[in-house]
Amino acid sequence: MGHTLAEKILMRNTNGPDIAPGELIIANADRVMIHDLFAPFVIEKFYEMNFKKVWDPDKVFIVYDHLVPASTLDDYRHHRAAEAFAAEQGIKNVHRADGVCHQLMPEQRHVLPGHVVFGTDSHTTTYGAIGAFATGIGYTEMAAILGTGKLWLKVPATLRFNIEGRLPAGVFSKDIILRIIGDIGADGATYKAMEFAGAAISELSVSSRLTLSNMAVEAGAKAGLMAPDEKTLEFCGLDDAADIRDLKSDGDASFERVFDYDAAGFEPSVACPSNVDNTRGVGEVSGIKLDQAFLGSCTNGRLEDLEIAAQILKGRKVAPFMKFIVTPASRTVYRDAVEKGIISVFLEAGAIVTQASCGLCCGRSGGIVSDGERVIASNNRNFLGRMGSSKSEVYLASPATVAASAIEGRIADPRKYL
Repeated sequence: MGHTLAEKILMRNTNGPDIAPGELIIANADRVMIHDLFAPFVIEKFYEMNFKKVWDPDKVFIVYDHLVPASTLDDYRHHRAAEAFAAEQGIKNVHRADGVCHQLMPEQRHVLPGHVVFGTDSHTTTYGAIGAFATGIGYTEMAAILGTGKLWLKVPATLRFNIEGRLPAGVFSKDIILRIIGDIGADGATYKAMEFAGAAISELSVSSRLTLSNMAVEAGAKAGLMAPDEKTLEFCGLDDAADIRDLKSDGDASFERVFDYDAAGFEPSVACPSNVDNTRGVGEVSGIKLDQAFLGSCTNGRLEDLEIAAQILKGRKVAPFMKFIVTPASRTVYRDAVEKGIISVFLEAGAIVTQASCGLCCGRSGGIVSDGERVIASNNRNFLGRMGSSKSEVYLASPATVAASAIEGRIADPRKYL
């Protein structure tokens, strides 16, 4: 019997015999990521466990993104704790104001195909788009890894999503993943690996693939994976395909379930309040009045996302009663968007462009919303209170739908603008 991509990565990592879903293994951490929000709690647990030294400081990455710039007095406590720990332990990989952790890890090539990666954020699944087994963990687990370099895992069964054909114009990877989550439910992949394949996936850029893997956790997935290909090699700066040649599911691999989709059947989708699996086609919700729009996050704050939105906004204005906040996912994305004239398009349209950070997505800064406000956003969660008030409403959509809606001041179909 062959193996799935998830199983192959874990077998390579452990140098062990065949593994099967449900088995417990001890995985070796190739990389770990700690963001500022969890840093003090990880550090406290590390010392509670009587660890003295991090197992390998060169494999540890600390990112300030949720609390940048600080919006409360207590935020600085997180940064001070991280700074002191990094200095004591010799951790040199500290990103202090470079962008969102899940953008930086693949963008800066900290994560590569075949790696096993753990992060103190559920959207660590993002890195599966380049063929890494990556998953989010809690701060107690992270403290244990810092001391040992290892963590036990249950080998997940795999759900395979084959998406063949070509996506229609105006439909993007965000629309794919919202549709899938709506189909299987917020618990439809709990502790499973979601594997995405097919011609439509091959056609996607790596940036678009990152969106799919990022939101796999919204269906409860342990990992969201894609087999690396030539696009992955280029993105990761790798010259030799030998190391990734076997990083794909075998033809006789056993999947718990296979879902087949025709890409032509996808349309712009919107996740309605207050659950990600409460999805509708944009036509079902068009016309709902909005107060704010948000473009950014580790889901859809990359350069191509900003380019798509700018294409729609060029020569147009944000509705006069709307706030449209644009937050690039990283300093590099921001710089490239400036050089391409994209930021100028946003400014001329009346948008507010902020520094690269998590921003509004985590509801700590960047334009938090008040009672009764409705927001359409390109990020990954629309739970009650996610962006501020628990009496607000958050709709999730692609960057194209967000931009079109910002122009009209109500949820709008982007296809008319493309």
